Amino acid sequence: MKILAACTNLFWLWTILGVVWAWFQPEAFTWFLTGVVPGTSIKLLTAGLGVIMLGMGITLSLTDFKAVLKTPKQVFIGVAAQFLIMPFIGWSVATLFDLAPMLKLGVILVSCCPGGTASNVICYLARANVALSVLMTMCSTFLAVVLTPYLTKFYASAILEVDAAAMIWSMVTIVLLPVVGGVLLNHFFKGKLEKVKAVSPVISVLVIVLIVGGVIGLKKDSIIEYAATLLPAVFIVHILGFALGYIVAKLLKLEERSCRTVCIEVGMQNSGLGSKLAADHFSALAMTPCAISALYHCMIGSLLAAYWRTRPPSKD
Repeated sequence: MKILAACTNLFWLWTILGVVWAWFQPEAFTWFLTGVVPGTSIKLLTAGLGVIMLGMGITLSLTDFKAVLKTPKQVFIGVAAQFLIMPFIGWSVATLFDLAPMLKLGVILVSCCPGGTASNVICYLARANVALSVLMTMCSTFLAVVLTPYLTKFYASAILEVDAAAMIWSMVTIVLLPVVGGVLLNHFFKGKLEKVKAVSPVISVLVIVLIVGGVIGLKKDSIIEYAATLLPAVFIVHILGFALGYIVAKLLKLEERSCRTVCIEVGMQNSGLGSKLAADHFSALAMTPCAISALYHCMIGSLLAAYWRTRPPSKD
């Protein structure tokens, strides 16, 4: 169990290694984006995300939902910051850098996605409020079923016509159903899923690395072509996300542990989900910012965690 936990905590390292590997050997990762589950027509990318969301659901219980009612202010502030700050930052930075239309759409899309499961690990390492992190991830994931499509439509309408209804259906099948299925499994099979719970974070890390590596390998030429604007643009989006998340939480007088949590949750997006939505509803080029986003938020989040871990939060 300790080995599995250690592997999960080093997800940032696996992401970086995966990106480097994919850059020099794209075929080692692109199969995950282009292949299907043997004997079916289900794409491996779809199945992988479904497994991640199922794993997230298995870690949740009905008690977690009740906990939201006990800390509504903190959860509301965090989730509101997630869906108000990041989409606006994504649109503003992409517009300022005058990115190509599909790259701009990709930046907006990933900015409108909910928090990723990796944020829970970073919060643990950063001595933040892990319970709040889990609740924020849970709430933002459920709300994203509707908010991600309509926020993307709102900010990207000048680029092309966004079919929000079709995106909602994707969110239902990729996110909602697996998460709800996981919650039900956890409810009816309590105590019998401990090994699954221990393994699921590692599987999630593996899938994310495969997705990021696959996009990097698939769109290597596009990354080189647009590097001068795309790389700094996505970096600035995440730096601003982390910074404004913390500042807003501080201004609203949340305790230090919760400020760290909001900072991390706002700054880290579900890039795998963004890649899948981009592939299904837009173009492969729109997936590129999502992969770069995963690399950046892993690196920034890990550096923050290393800094905060040596500075235990004072009792507010």
